[in-house]
Amino acid sequence: MSLFDGKRLDADVFKLDVERARNGWYSDKYFVTIGAILGALAEEGYRLRSPRGEVDVGDIHVEMQFFTRRRPFSVIAGTDKALAVLRLCSGHRGPGGEWVPGWPELDVEAIQDGETVEYDGDPLNVTPVLRVRGRYRDFAVLETPILGCLTRCTRIATNVFRAVSAAGGKEVLFFPARFDAHEVQAGDGYSYQIGVRAYNHWARKQVPPRVSTDAQGDWWGADGGGTVAHSAIACFMGDIVEAMLCFARTRPPSIPRIALVDFTNDCVGETLRLMRVMFREWACRMAEGDAEGASRYRLAAVRADTASSMRDVSVVPLGDPALDNGVCPRLIHNMRAAMDAAHQSWDIPEAWRAWAPEWCRSVKIVATGGFTPEKISLFERQGVPVDIYGVGSSLLWSHECDGSVSDYTADVVRVKVGAEWTPMAKVGRQACDNPRLVRIEP
Repeated sequence: MSLFDGKRLDADVFKLDVERARNGWYSDKYFVTIGAILGALAEEGYRLRSPRGEVDVGDIHVEMQFFTRRRPFSVIAGTDKALAVLRLCSGHRGPGGEWVPGWPELDVEAIQDGETVEYDGDPLNVTPVLRVRGRYRDFAVLETPILGCLTRCTRIATNVFRAVSAAGGKEVLFFPARFDAHEVQAGDGYSYQIGVRAYNHWARKQVPPRVSTDAQGDWWGADGGGTVAHSAIACFMGDIVEAMLCFARTRPPSIPRIALVDFTNDCVGETLRLMRVMFREWACRMAEGDAEGASRYRLAAVRADTASSMRDVSVVPLGDPALDNGVCPRLIHNMRAAMDAAHQSWDIPEAWRAWAPEWCRSVKIVATGGFTPEKISLFERQGVPVDIYGVGSSLLWSHECDGSVSDYTADVVRVKVGAEWTPMAKVGRQACDNPRLVRIEP
């Protein structure tokens, strides 16, 4: 599976469309064309005489290396899926149209997901994450889907690593499911947790990965979680208190009670109203000795998601939308100050007063809405009291701010002439080494 447990995902996990992949359905057409040309030349027995030797072109064996070009580094993900594509889809059609597997004849090396790879911008100095040696026509049509899964998975893992690093190890919830086709959720969620685990590995932290859909946890056995939606509050006629009381009463205590508090554009007011009622429900049950029942009313967090075009009513305008609107630092400071002091105005029994301060301080703040690693870094530098960040579409982007995008390239760098491997790369490329490549057993 990854650097962190030394296991690889089984090929069946990916639910690949094997037959169409074998036929080049997902491949750039020129790869299908070269595969067909080589097959035809193999049937003819065509041989090429060149200054480097005589070659049976139809059955030529090549060495191909796959590498990323994101600067300054990438957190690698997607190698297990790439290997599954090779394992299940490499090969050729026999005389009767039957499939002849190519995997047993390939020599394949790959690094583990979660490894970091540096790149300085010099295409002569790359770090291969996957190396394949074998008869080219057995895997020519697979270059496109292999590059695709490596590119997407690595991009998301690296973006997540950057976001969690910017947050200094605070939780970063994975919220981009709504910004792309549902078919990609399993791979995206897996890549997210690779990014989180990579951060934990290098920073010696224990940040938990949190996905929002069950599909995002499919490859690694996690369930989706989250808060409540604006639409759910609308079902309660805009009443967040009634919505959360029903949530607390009907949902298992294992689901964290995280309330969305910007529905009326009054994050502070809605938070205080909710905290007062939830505390009373919690304290009543605690006073009766019903700790399990009380756990249903433990408010885990409140989430601010104010739109960038809106200014929360608690924020005194300074005249600059960048400072006034959306989930801005002043809004979070206002919320935290009000939350910590909320119990001071409560009319509660004397026996409950010892519980109230800790209960209020334990309620965390989740900030969402347009967060990027850069925005998270700004909040952290300013000491904004966010406990958890929810990040969405920016985790899917190619970030050009670091001078590159998260794409992959594959090059043939050697061909086999007789028993010898001969350099054969286009100008500006060459075979490169990576001591972390591990041979994959057939």
